[in-house]
Amino acid sequence: MRHGIVTGVVVLALVAAVAVAPVLAADWKPTKPVRVIVPWGAGGSTDQAIRAIAGDLEAALGQPIVVVNQPGGGGAIGTKSAMDAPCDGYTWASGAVKDLGTYIITGTLDTKVQDWHLYFDIANATLVSVNPNAPIKDFAEFLDLMKKDPKRLSVAIAGIPSAGHSAIEAIKRAGGGDYKLVSYDGGNPAVIATVAGETLATPQLLSEQIEMIRAKKLRPLAALTPEDLVIEGFGTVPSATKWLPKVSAQPIYFGIWAPKCVPSDVVQTMNKVWKERIATSKALKDYANQRGQIVAAYYGEEAFKRAWPTILDAAWGLSDGGKAKVSPDKVGMPRP
Repeated sequence: MRHGIVTGVVVLALVAAVAVAPVLAADWKPTKPVRVIVPWGAGGSTDQAIRAIAGDLEAALGQPIVVVNQPGGGGAIGTKSAMDAPCDGYTWASGAVKDLGTYIITGTLDTKVQDWHLYFDIANATLVSVNPNAPIKDFAEFLDLMKKDPKRLSVAIAGIPSAGHSAIEAIKRAGGGDYKLVSYDGGNPAVIATVAGETLATPQLLSEQIEMIRAKKLRPLAALTPEDLVIEGFGTVPSATKWLPKVSAQPIYFGIWAPKCVPSDVVQTMNKVWKERIATSKALKDYANQRGQIVAAYYGEEAFKRAWPTILDAAWGLSDGGKAKVSPDKVGMPRP
């Protein structure tokens, strides 16, 4: 069975449809613009995912949503800005939740995912793609090069931690070998580097690669998905599990979050907004369909339950790869 993340017409929604209320009954009525800090550069997956729902949030809250790009530190700099801001609901952080959950492992921020109220909008997949001129025919040859000549295998990622770094480390754990890490300040620069031939490969997110794949400027080898990945305008990309049955192939959840110290009326209102507006957003569905993603409007405890396995995988990937300053089991993260 194929994993049809992109079908061109239908996008799998992971939440039950709820009728959109014409007016949201909100307990929190913000009186000034609400800021969302994107801890990566413009044009990457986080930036795209937040801008896709900004209009819905503005309509629901009655205030402008100001998206601020603040890259650096593998996402830690922008996230710290949200931590340091007044805890009043007017400043939110964003990104991939597995990054939020592993800052404590890399030693970049003293925070855990349990310290935040989580609101997801999108689930994304990672896939390994190469420059079209790369001397690698398929994923089997990619894995072979990891073992025989890893210094030749330059891999572009969006920093540590990032979805791309977690993906290539998962492949390394499952298949052995190594690679030459080349880190960029965001997923978009990492993809462009591979397109330009600066690196042989990139394991970044589908949403960051999809335009280059459709334009045949990247050649996908394998997707870290449980089943084959169907990309509209390209075709089918085989699942990496065909070569590595035990490789981690969980989706990457993106969204926004605020520290647990925000007032309860902010949380109650955002819960309503997510249930009544974001879960049924046409703009979000259209964006997901175009960018090869899955609508995943989870929040609260459900969001945590779905994200926790990916956080554990990422945390132990960092540890096993020698990139951890804190052992996951020392901070309540058992090995999966």
